[in-house]
Parts: sequence; C-alpha cells; structure tokens
Amino acid sequence: MADDTPGIIDKTEERGSLTDRLAAFTRARETFDWEKVRAEFEGLSGGGFNIAHEAVDRHATGSLADNVAIRWLSKTGASLDITYADLKHRVDRFAGALKSLGLGKGDPVYVLADRIPELYVTAMAVFKIGGVFCPMFAAFGPEPIKQRMSIGGARALVTTDRLYRRKVADIRADLTTLDHVILVGDENGNRDGLPENTHNFHAISESAVPVTDCARTAPGDPAILHFTSGTTGTPKGAVHVHEAALAHYATAKYALDLRADDIFWCTADPGWVTGTSYGIIAPLTVGATMIVDQQEFEGQRWYGTLQDEKVSVWYTAPTAIRMLMKLEDDLPKRFDLSHLRFVASVGEPLNPEAVRWGVEILDKVIHDNWWQTETGGIMIANAASLPVKPGSMGLPVPGIDAAIIEHAEDGPLTFLSDPEAEGELALRAGWPSMFRMYLGQEERYAKCFRDGWYLTGDLARCDEDGYFWFVGRADDVIKSAGHLIGPFEVESALVEHPAVVEAAVIGIPDEVSGEIVKAYVTVRKGYEKDDALRRDLLAHARKRLGPAIAPRQIEFRDSLPKTRSGKIMRRLLKARELGLAEGDTSTLETFE
Repeated sequence: MADDTPGIIDKTEERGSLTDRLAAFTRARETFDWEKVRAEFEGLSGGGFNIAHEAVDRHATGSLADNVAIRWLSKTGASLDITYADLKHRVDRFAGALKSLGLGKGDPVYVLADRIPELYVTAMAVFKIGGVFCPMFAAFGPEPIKQRMSIGGARALVTTDRLYRRKVADIRADLTTLDHVILVGDENGNRDGLPENTHNFHAISESAVPVTDCARTAPGDPAILHFTSGTTGTPKGAVHVHEAALAHYATAKYALDLRADDIFWCTADPGWVTGTSYGIIAPLTVGATMIVDQQEFEGQRWYGTLQDEKVSVWYTAPTAIRMLMKLEDDLPKRFDLSHLRFVASVGEPLNPEAVRWGVEILDKVIHDNWWQTETGGIMIANAASLPVKPGSMGLPVPGIDAAIIEHAEDGPLTFLSDPEAEGELALRAGWPSMFRMYLGQEERYAKCFRDGWYLTGDLARCDEDGYFWFVGRADDVIKSAGHLIGPFEVESALVEHPAVVEAAVIGIPDEVSGEIVKAYVTVRKGYEKDDALRRDLLAHARKRLGPAIAPRQIEFRDSLPKTRSGKIMRRLLKARELGLAEGDTSTLETFE
C-alpha cells in the first residue's frame, strides 16, 4: 500500500498489502489470550497479583535493577534519575510510613500534587500495601477536592505544603473520614497552623520500617479510583483493580509499540486516567524509562525534551498537537528528533489535518487511539503494523471485541453489520482494566451493561476494513431535518481551513429543522475575526460537507472550554448557549 494512496497514510517499516497486514493483525487477535499475558508476570504466591510487584519489585530485583525507571525534569531544568532499585527503596520506605499510620488494604489514599517524584512513589506504595490510589489534578479548587474525597471516603491525603495551605486547610474539618495529611515541601520546619496528624513525607519515610513485600492482593481487588465528569453535577468514581495492569502492559505493546529499551514520554497528568494507566503503570510494567516533566506545555521546551532525552515513544493529546501546530513550522526542524520512533494521541478524536501535519512537519504518523476512563486502557488503536486512515480510531486491539449496535435505551441488542452504519459503540465485557463499579451508584453502573456488552455512550461506524470512526457522544449528535450529524465530522472540515485552529460544534433548536449546526472556532494569528472570514468558513464547510451537514452559524472564540485532559466540552457550550444547567465543571480549564 503506497504512502500516497487516498485516505491512507503508511510510513511503517514493514510493507505489504493492506489485505495481508489486516489478515496478520486478525490472526494476532484470534490467537490472543489474556492468560498468556498473565503468564508474562510473576504474580504473588498463592495466585495473588499486585501492581507494585509487577511494576517495581520484579525489575528491582532482576536484570533491570540499575536501569532508569523515572527521569524527572523539574520546572527549573534540573533532572533526577531514579533507577528501578532506587524506586523500590523509596516505595518500600513510604509504604512503611503508610503502614505506621494504620493504613492498609482497601484504604483510599488521595494525591493532590503536580508531577513530582513523590506522586509516583506514593502510587506504588499505595498499591504495595493494598490501598486504593486516587490522583487529583493540582489545579482543582477546594470544592472539587472536597467532593471527590468525600465520595471516596479518603483516609489519607498526600499533597504539597503550598497546595495544602491554599486548597485543603479550610475544608479539612469537613472531610470526616480523613485521618492523615502527608506534606511534601515543608522541610523549612514551619508547622504553624498545622493540626495533629499532619506529617512530613520525607521524615516519616526515613523513620519507617520498610515494607519489602507486597500485600496479598487478589487480581480483582480495588487498586485505583478515577473520577470522570458527570452531566448531573456529580463526578462519577470509577473503580479499577490490580489486574488492570495486564491491560496497561499488553496495550502499551500493541497500541504504543512500547519496549523495555524505550525512552517513553506520556505528557498526561496523573489526575487524568491516561496519566496513571500510561504515565505510571504501563511503562513500569514494560520496564521502560519514563520521562516525567513537571512543567506544563511550552512548545520549545517540548521539542527540546524530545531531542535531549532521546524520546523514542511519545504519547500525547490532540490539544497539545494543535498547540504545536500553531507554532511556526520551522521550529521542529531546529531539533534532532531522529530517536522518535512512534507517536500516539488520545483524549478526543484526532482531526485528519493533525495527522497530515505530523507526517509533513515531524515526519511521523500520529497514531490516534480510543478509550475511556471506564475502560481503563486503550481499546481501539491505529497500530504500528497497520496503515493509518486519518481521522479513524483504528481497530480493536487484541483481547478486545467491539461492535456497532443500534442505539436504544432498553431491550435486546441489535448489532449493525452493514459497513458505514452508525450506531453506539459496544465492547464485549470482561477485559482486565474494565471498571468494576461507580462508587455509590450501582444502578448507574448496571445501565452501562447489557447482554454481556459494555455500552460506551459513543456513536461510531465501522468501515469495510474494520477501522472504527468516531461520530460523537450519543448526547452530542445533532438531529437536523432528518439527518444525524456527528460533531467531529463538521469540526474536522472546519479545521482544514487555514484560518482555523480549533472548532467545536453543537446543535441548537430550530422550528423548521429541529436543530441546526452551530460552530465555535478559534482562529490563527493574522486572520481577522470578521464577517468576511465567517462567510468564507461557511462556504468552505458547505463545499466540503454539503448544505445539509454544514454549520448555519459560526461564532468566533478566543478559546474553547476543555477539560484538563484536553477534551472539548461541547455540552458546556450548549448549556451556555441555551441557558441550561452546566453540570460538573470541576475538570474544566479556565474559560469565560
């Protein structure tokens, strides 16, 4: 399959027809067995399984002991290398500290911090004692922090002295289950105003008796608690278990082409599920070296990190890619990116224009993939061994069965087999990283499953080659004059215009059509946000999409509302447009 075949981008080393390579991928899927993956891990005696043992202990006591597990880059530019042996030492010490405070199996331990080494040590220490690790974004305000800690019954919080005094001190009395607060960064000894059971992270680690052996956790024991935004105003707490690491490990290899000798950089914050699944667990279980950059996005720094750290596998988000696209095209040419072998993206669908930019500017295909907080790991991906169809989600990874069903609130499932038929994306239940509950919302959890399938709430279609294509969230799809319009298709067409950086599309009520399409766009520097540009964009969209699908209205914005993981919040745009309740906005970036 040639690189210039319409609709296909193919820069893999291995050549061959699409048919042959799809057949090989299908064979890999057919012979895949989760038990074979389990056999690649040591496990605990007696059939137990613990993430900390598989991600740290088995490497620290084996051939990878002296390999760098974490290379931490501080905001100031200083760096710190932590080998697998050193990581185990730190984890064992802090696990001992947690045990000394009476914490153990099943106890929720929350973290509120930016990307500092202590966050990663805490995650593994909590797994080691059999606790439940719950990361939060450092940018959260007091109310989202209180809400999440109350829902999960937090027993301990690890945070920094600065964040504690700014965001937690005033709500601590309201957190009735919180027994201990552990602070990083209060080494100056200023304990003024700190109540009893407030501890110094490094002091209690140094004085603790190390815990060298992992708790006897079963594969299905709770290990991770992630919160996902809800439309009702209440975040949902999705619980994942220790055996989720099997999926993190396997999908890192199949979907990210990750190997033990790679330098891996996942740019996601651990407050987002990607930052835990693939920013902590996956690279450590594989035995790779992971880059952790404390600094937020800055284009020149990012290119410098890719160059200086010789990153070979890079996992980032569409928002970050679009931010890089806004910079001058010759910027990446100033850096040596020759070590970069594989680039992947997740968070929301990657527009075809961004895929083409990657080929033109980075000389790399950006491999989009799809999954959710609830799935815990990558489900559908543009794999390294296959050509990329720009704009597609890719194919289900080995171990995952996906189907398109007729979207319905109840009744038996109707599977849609016709290529290009649009319906709800469903996954056959039972993969290891599948969430096991929504905390305190049993009925809501049960509604996610029917006839042995998990109903994702996303609308998609599947083409004749088995590639899946995202249409939109079921509640985002626009019904206009008998047409079902997916926002992503319209947004992608608008982004192809040279003036447009980002676009978001919603449906607004119309007496004649039921709904009409309205688009919000941000524009590049050098373009005037005036009626002439608006008319040009409307004409461009009509030419690309046809008058039935193209937007009728376009509004210019300086920014679009996004979660901190980079996902555009269309429901918030619609709520503000129509004066509706905004729901849970705790994961929202600053937006006016």
